[in-house]
Amino acid sequence: MIIARRTLFLFILLALAACTKNTDGPTDNWTYLPVPYTLDYPDEFPIMSLQQTNPMTVQGVNLGRRLYYDPLLHPQGLHACATCHIQDVAFTSSGEVLPHINLGWNSSFLWNGKIEGSMEDIMLFEVEDFFQSDMTRLEADSLYPRLFYEAFGTRTITSTYTARALAQFFRTMISSNARYDKVFTPGSGEFPTEEEQNGYDIFFTEKGDCFHCHGGILFTDNGFHNNGLDTQPSPLGRSQVTGNPNDLGKFKTPTLRNIALTGPYMHDGRYETLEEVIDFYSEGVKTSPTIDPLMKQAHQGGIHLTAKEKSDLLAFLHTLTDTTFTHNPALSSPF
Repeated sequence: MIIARRTLFLFILLALAACTKNTDGPTDNWTYLPVPYTLDYPDEFPIMSLQQTNPMTVQGVNLGRRLYYDPLLHPQGLHACATCHIQDVAFTSSGEVLPHINLGWNSSFLWNGKIEGSMEDIMLFEVEDFFQSDMTRLEADSLYPRLFYEAFGTRTITSTYTARALAQFFRTMISSNARYDKVFTPGSGEFPTEEEQNGYDIFFTEKGDCFHCHGGILFTDNGFHNNGLDTQPSPLGRSQVTGNPNDLGKFKTPTLRNIALTGPYMHDGRYETLEEVIDFYSEGVKTSPTIDPLMKQAHQGGIHLTAKEKSDLLAFLHTLTDTTFTHNPALSSPF
């Protein structure tokens, strides 16, 4: 079983990390006995890449969860990660805010891919650059010094350890139990409606052209594309990072898991509803010099779906909603 292999792998990582851990010595009978954390996701999902320097532990995940919801990370205590990433709407709040869904399988982050690498890399950016967190605020807290010691074996609270704890929690933010995962899985005993099946057929064929960028079990290729939003493509996308004019108008492909909950849509939130998004791809696509070659019908303005086809595609997209994810108590606020 994959779960068993993951557990064994985590035990090995934890043992290796403990050999080099900076254990400053306990205070007030604090205990450093980290318990390996077993990630649980379907065998159909890719193996998630983990960092040997940051093995998953129960203590680390719990610390990361607390930090995610704590405005103490903000220098003035005004915002937490969860302020903009709200669980009820799949950990987002607006079009400009990419949802925190299955990011453990990502290697590039933000709409323009400004940060590349591991989950620890993007979390370090969030702590040091986005929040500009003051570690002395955490050190002065009555609880955090002990929690950091229990998670990492050190009384020294740094942005690196803070990022590691957040990274561990982020890897647990897994959405894999949507209606889609039941009705389109052979042998599950559940079946799609006629409308959902029609929408599936549109989505995964050239009729809808959706699967090229949003295919696979994660419903994203984690790439960057100019999907034809404007005749003058925005310079705020991938080209802002690469400096390459061929990257004008390219933005990260978001996952479509929980897409019915994560509006408004596109990098600038220009579309309020999924119906508007479908209308755009049907007859609102605009050509430009950097339009993605995958937008095969761009020259005719889109894929031109009938009203019935639009309705069926919408029905399929709703099968990607995972209410167990949006109501998972392990991902909710610990306060």
